[in-house]
Amino acid sequence: MHNLHQRYDGLVFDMDGTLADTMPTHYNAWSQSMALHGIEFSEERFYQLGGVPALHIVKMLAEEQDVVLKESIEAIAHAKEELFIEFASNVQPIAEVMAIAEAHRGLMPMAIATGSETWMAEKILTALGVLDWFGAIVGAGCVNQPKPAPDTFLLAAKRIGVDPGRCHAFEDTQIGITAAQSAGMDVVDVNTLRGRPLEGAGL
Repeated sequence: MHNLHQRYDGLVFDMDGTLADTMPTHYNAWSQSMALHGIEFSEERFYQLGGVPALHIVKMLAEEQDVVLKESIEAIAHAKEELFIEFASNVQPIAEVMAIAEAHRGLMPMAIATGSETWMAEKILTALGVLDWFGAIVGAGCVNQPKPAPDTFLLAAKRIGVDPGRCHAFEDTQIGITAAQSAGMDVVDVNTLRGRPLEGAGL
């Protein structure tokens, strides 16, 4: 896993739950922000929707639960993201994946393909001291069709100048794995690096 430059021309990483251990912090922000609007969001459902942009999640949950929102979806999603940033000061890297990125830094182009907004990804990567490792940060607002569509990964590959079929992707959710595979990339479930592979992951 530390000599990928011999087999690929570029690496594309998801961020939340892949490079950065942000998922518990995200759920804390989600549970508090959704409670303000009378929306239930279980932890199990949260992890099932890993990689889906906040705007889509708010709209989906409100429709499923027949909740009439008193604020715009955009305002609610942004408030959740701001709450996450308040909580995110103690976010730690996922060592097993960060080691792979560090080993290939400067050897090949690398990009981030995330369901988070670009500005938020940049804040997290800056806090971790690794923002300059990546030639492109592709967030939810950069594409019309987010994960599980391949668009996020395709744009990430384009921005680092690498054919998608020559990229190796790293993901932690089935939605993300599907997106990377649909983009024509080989992909690793990073949970396997941590000894807890996804059940039924399509690899």
